[in-house]
Amino acid sequence: MKNTKCDSSADVVLIGAGIMSATLGTFLKGLQPDWQINIYERLADVAAESSDAWNNAGTGHSALCELNYTPELKDGTVEVSKAIKIIEQFELSKQFWASLVDAGMISDPSEFIRSVPHMSLVRGEKDVAFLRKRYDALQQYRLFQDMLYTEDKQQISQWVPLMMQGRDNSEPVAVTWSDLGTDVNYGSLSRLLINNLTEHGCHLHLQHEIIDLRQENGRWVLDIRDLSTNTRQQVSARFVFIGAGGGSLRLLQKSQINVSKGYGGFPVSGQWLVCKNPEIVRRHNAKVYGKASVGAPPMSVPHLDKRVINGEEALLFGPFAGFTTKFLKRGSFKDLFKTLNFANIRPMLTVGMHNLGLEHYLIQQVRLSFADRMKELRTFYPEARDEDWQLAIAGNRVQVIKNDPHKGGVLQFGTELVKSADGTLAALLGASPGASTSVSIMLELLEHCFPAQVAGDWSATLHKWIPSYGQKLEHNPELVQRIRDWTLKSLGLHIPERNTPTQPVHS
Repeated sequence: MKNTKCDSSADVVLIGAGIMSATLGTFLKGLQPDWQINIYERLADVAAESSDAWNNAGTGHSALCELNYTPELKDGTVEVSKAIKIIEQFELSKQFWASLVDAGMISDPSEFIRSVPHMSLVRGEKDVAFLRKRYDALQQYRLFQDMLYTEDKQQISQWVPLMMQGRDNSEPVAVTWSDLGTDVNYGSLSRLLINNLTEHGCHLHLQHEIIDLRQENGRWVLDIRDLSTNTRQQVSARFVFIGAGGGSLRLLQKSQINVSKGYGGFPVSGQWLVCKNPEIVRRHNAKVYGKASVGAPPMSVPHLDKRVINGEEALLFGPFAGFTTKFLKRGSFKDLFKTLNFANIRPMLTVGMHNLGLEHYLIQQVRLSFADRMKELRTFYPEARDEDWQLAIAGNRVQVIKNDPHKGGVLQFGTELVKSADGTLAALLGASPGASTSVSIMLELLEHCFPAQVAGDWSATLHKWIPSYGQKLEHNPELVQRIRDWTLKSLGLHIPERNTPTQPVHS
């Protein structure tokens, strides 16, 4: 194998300056301060794609309100295993962030996280029955026992007056409510973490695009173009993380590691309806999730959210999905076609044939007029006026398509960490609930790619940062309360008055 003479070298190269690279970089710099870490970002700003506040829902995903994490099975029972996994993952994120605040690495957590109640709202007898069963199923677990359930319209009006005014009083309505919910600005968090990394010796290279990467003699050689000068350089690294959002798939394919073969991507775009009228915004303080339409991808579950972005309060409703061939909001319409190859064409065609409902749904979404979108908003906010809302473009997401020896191909929602057998390269593919689970995903990466260090010198530090590391919170109720008391206080979040399991407000 040839040995390329490189312009420079690093211990670690992080591709993409979003929440994933920022989280991994923070871990590695804290665990191994002497390692040289380089970060390369194609755009001129940090966290300007998927991590940007306008490009994602900002939900601290913990299954407190997201009904797609608790599907109803054919026998009528509600499956909650995914909900348990996701809330455990977000608790890890909060512990890590609280440790960074306590260590002085983040001075003001309100710059990226705030308390916002999380609610599920359903209408009609069938969906009310489902939500009641969901609540009962989740109440068997300590992590969800601070949740409230009610069908009392007067109580719901106190929580979300905007959503009940003008509603048909004869229509059955039910909600669950949790004041443990959060709104997270992952763009702000990414910038805080990367600023801290650069202050401690990490090298951030903006407007630098990775053209190619290959492994030579146990190291990775990256061909990099400086977009500001149109010059090229080569950098070698012992370890590479591809955290480039929609751009990760193409770079993973270029690496030619065995596990990359057969992966494809299905891009979905998004739009929000946005209201900034202060009189309306002040009347709604919650993230309220409903049920997704039949055939809709998980990222398209409708919700009406109170958001604070760059100090400005707003209400966002959506997202409305659409089809695009761009893998990034600031990408190219050629992105999809550049990822097609002999290894993934069959899985992608198979997925296309078996997901006609999703394709029909996306076509319908693309054809929606502004009036159609407002009509959907009025199922949440009956008295919404056209003049108070405008359409805004959200970010793109690339759903994972995998080769399957039995089915030919499967469409996989969520995130997936793809790792080389030798542990020298890892890439993150997929979408929601990605950013919320960034800490647990990076812990998985550390355990696979640096197993000796995790079991050895790094172990004490990891347990210091994340006291529940290696444990299941659900199995230790006392630890749940202790962890939450600490994280909520350190992060400046609302501490619920209810410290014991609650009963429904009304059932």
